[in-house]
Amino acid sequence: MAKADEQPVCIVIPVACEAGMKKVAAAFSARKAKMMPVPDAERMTGFQVGGISPFGQKKKVPVLLAQEAEGQATIFVNGGGRGLQVEVRPEDLLRALDARLADVTA
Repeated sequence: MAKADEQPVCIVIPVACEAGMKKVAAAFSARKAKMMPVPDAERMTGFQVGGISPFGQKKKVPVLLAQEAEGQATIFVNGGGRGLQVEVRPEDLLRALDARLADVTA
């Protein structure tokens, strides 16, 4: 979870990558972006850090999927709990979450 000009956003990136905050800001046409503090992310989503899922959050927020997912047959996304993973086709994830692909990794 991050904030783009103080707007909460969800970023889905590969586990081996880090989000590039300048790229996240650019993807949302924001001046700046920063990671959301842990207590705020947990309160806003209803999930604990380490198990935050783009599915089923308390409040709908914009979602970006890292472009690395493009062309993959399936990807694994957190299903809402530590150790709970959902296998999904990237195009289905994009459609289900009304998300979009973006270059957001550092």
